[in-house]
Amino acid sequence: MARFISLNHILTTLLFFCTCIATAQETTYEDGKSYILGGLDVTGLQSYNEQTVKTYTGLRVGQPITLPGEQISEVIKKLWGLELFSGIEFYITNIEGNTVFLELNIIERPTLTNVTFYGVKKGKIDDLIKDTDLKKGKKITESLISNSKNYITNKYKKQGYLNAKVNIVTVKDTSDTNTQSMVVNVKKGDKVKIRDIVFEGNEQLSDKKLRKALKKTKEKRFGRFWKKSKFIQKDYEEDLGLLIDKFAENGYRDARVISDSVIKVDENNIDLKIKVEEGDKYYFGTIDFVGNTVYTDRQLSQVLGIKKGDTYNGVLLRERIADNSKPDPQDVTSLYQNNGYLFSTINPVEISAANDTIDFEIRIIEGKETFLNHVTVSGNDKTNDHVIYRELRTRPGQKYNKSDIIRSIRELGQLGFFDAEQIKPDVLNANPNEGTVDLAWSLVESGSSQIELQGGYGGGGFIGTLGLSFSNFSIQNLFKGEAYKPVPMGDGQTFALRMQASRTFRVYSLNFSEPWLGGKKPVRFNMSLSRTQQFAASYGGRNGVNVDKDRQFSITGVTVGLAKRVQWPDDFFTISHSLSYQLYDFRNYNIGLFNFGNGKANSVAYTFGISRSSQGPSRIFPMSGSTFELTGKFTPPWSLFSNKDFRGLKNRSEELENKKNTTGLTSSENIEQQNIDQQRFKLLEYYKIKFKGDWYTTLVDKLVLRSNAEFGFLGSYNSAVGNVPFERFYVGGSGMANYTLDGRDIVQLRGYNDQSVTPYSSGASQPDGALIYNKFSLELRYPLTLKPSASIYGLAFLEGGNAFNNFQQFNPFELKRSAGVGLRIFMPAFGLLGIDFGYGFDEDLRPQSAGQGPSGWQTHFVIGQQF
Repeated sequence: MARFISLNHILTTLLFFCTCIATAQETTYEDGKSYILGGLDVTGLQSYNEQTVKTYTGLRVGQPITLPGEQISEVIKKLWGLELFSGIEFYITNIEGNTVFLELNIIERPTLTNVTFYGVKKGKIDDLIKDTDLKKGKKITESLISNSKNYITNKYKKQGYLNAKVNIVTVKDTSDTNTQSMVVNVKKGDKVKIRDIVFEGNEQLSDKKLRKALKKTKEKRFGRFWKKSKFIQKDYEEDLGLLIDKFAENGYRDARVISDSVIKVDENNIDLKIKVEEGDKYYFGTIDFVGNTVYTDRQLSQVLGIKKGDTYNGVLLRERIADNSKPDPQDVTSLYQNNGYLFSTINPVEISAANDTIDFEIRIIEGKETFLNHVTVSGNDKTNDHVIYRELRTRPGQKYNKSDIIRSIRELGQLGFFDAEQIKPDVLNANPNEGTVDLAWSLVESGSSQIELQGGYGGGGFIGTLGLSFSNFSIQNLFKGEAYKPVPMGDGQTFALRMQASRTFRVYSLNFSEPWLGGKKPVRFNMSLSRTQQFAASYGGRNGVNVDKDRQFSITGVTVGLAKRVQWPDDFFTISHSLSYQLYDFRNYNIGLFNFGNGKANSVAYTFGISRSSQGPSRIFPMSGSTFELTGKFTPPWSLFSNKDFRGLKNRSEELENKKNTTGLTSSENIEQQNIDQQRFKLLEYYKIKFKGDWYTTLVDKLVLRSNAEFGFLGSYNSAVGNVPFERFYVGGSGMANYTLDGRDIVQLRGYNDQSVTPYSSGASQPDGALIYNKFSLELRYPLTLKPSASIYGLAFLEGGNAFNNFQQFNPFELKRSAGVGLRIFMPAFGLLGIDFGYGFDEDLRPQSAGQGPSGWQTHFVIGQQF
């Protein structure tokens, strides 16, 4: 019977003993003796195939083997590296001459079959399993358990749960061989808050200033909801760096944190104690520029903006050299990079610090002028290359210009065809010796077509709406069957078709836009066709609403326009021109502002507009820039070319109107009044001035303030003709225009009923429309997600606006005020959807609201509204 000796022990102690009872004599073998492997048995297996393990060892029967030696050591090391076994032992089972027989005994690690979490929300479990790799089939090791425990504990500590405890246990699973299930018990506890932050050693800067410098580490204070007071170690360490920057901003460049400690107050509160050393206060001395040939010292000094004698500010100096916190900063590095010097380096070096004054050298290595070699675009599967390249301001052969890259990102984002958050320009193949780089634009397309399909009840009946909008249309492929995916796409054109109908009205509209007419210059061509029919209706009775289609009026219109980007005052400006015609056809139909029920009115108008749009980077959620538009719409002054006595006609019309409101009119007087208005308004004449401006300011992170101002005025050339009954302003409500195509402007003013902040004529149940209005608003926006599939942001607003019948009544400070909150969701297939809850602080202008007090809470739904 043989005695087995572990080779693991032999290799560790560098001694090799083998005892074999064969002839009743003990034989001792020397270290490092060569043998022929006669056989290898693998024992201890539960789930693995013996031949598989043998193959993995690399040992073959008949091969030479030295015992002890490197071969066995390498096999053991290789098997341990698999992390499949918790025990590996080699034994000599027999020696016959120079032939040795070995046994490999292994202990398999258990396999994980199931993980159960306690103390974790159901929706978070999958993420934890993914992060810790606790998946089914994983071999259970001590390191797996330890790493998982540490990861989960640290994850919750980073979220402010400093008392988080995690316990992991394994339990044998009898459903299979050598398997175990795992139970993870998490006790987060309460978030630990910072009760107090105490500073020591600061004499020049107050505690208040230092606490303010800590951006993410805040004390617990009543009413503070925009900054959390939870303690997160990573944020705290970053804030200690900001603390030193605060000293550096005020001249104390040698300031340092001597010590900091976290003092536990109780289970839910801690104090922070930070001891600092301020050091001496310093001032800027002489600042010399070395190595500059492209720009003079004076030009560079103007950009640097630091003068001798200024209080030393290390943060400001760093930002004026290279400010990485902004996409388009005004610093020395950008000055060079905006002029082709991509490979320039600018380093500020202290050359002396005598007493309290520090002299600097700004050492500049300008490098070679850099030009763009290749410019490529990828990721545009639907959009044609020329649509992208015409918007790019980075072309092969041009000087490298950082500001052109920033502007190109904005222009691509404004197209609406790509996810603005994922537009990435990558600089490739940079060659400082030749002064060339390649620029690769990486894009991710987002949906650019929208469908509007609605059904609702209003006006006494069902209202159905079908709208299709394609903002990346291709009209040249209209008759190519293979281009329909599902419609011809890729040329950046806009095509929209909308139909809406109910028992009382029908609306049809078609719009087409080509942004680059001719393909060479940014000249936008627009064309729109529209038609609406309104039927007379009476409400009440058995059917709810009675429609008389023999009494109707229709509006048929066509508009053609051109808009061109210009280079002056800057290249954000656009000048537009359009010509429109509208035919108003009345058939036995009277409305409040018209006194004739049969007849036609014609409107021929020219519109001139100046606009500037620098908002970006995304059109869905702009974070910077502004947009404003000033338009003037003018008809010919037809009355100047007519011999009609318009003054007499108007006076007579007013006489008849007064009589109508008192004693009533005879049938002949009714006919006379209709004939008078038919003559006055057969050819509409008016002018209409509108202004709208939006400004976007990023306050912190992605919190954006949108400031808005609007103004509109509708006037007449000839007071004898009077003001036209169309093209008026209707203020109040959600701002959705519904089916109105008569030129009216529907102005949003949340917190009030639709059109309720619009003047009413005496005894009228519907507003006549205003001739002048103004509106101001402030809106805070914060995005919840800006993914291509759905962009969502919340908002809070303050608004004020009003509408008036003439300039004598107009008072820009007499506003109907409101405030509220809202939510916006943009999905490429459906456009913008939203809801607002607004509170109107003032009384609206509806007759039934007189003396009823504030408008109060109103709910507004937004569907397909423009941005």
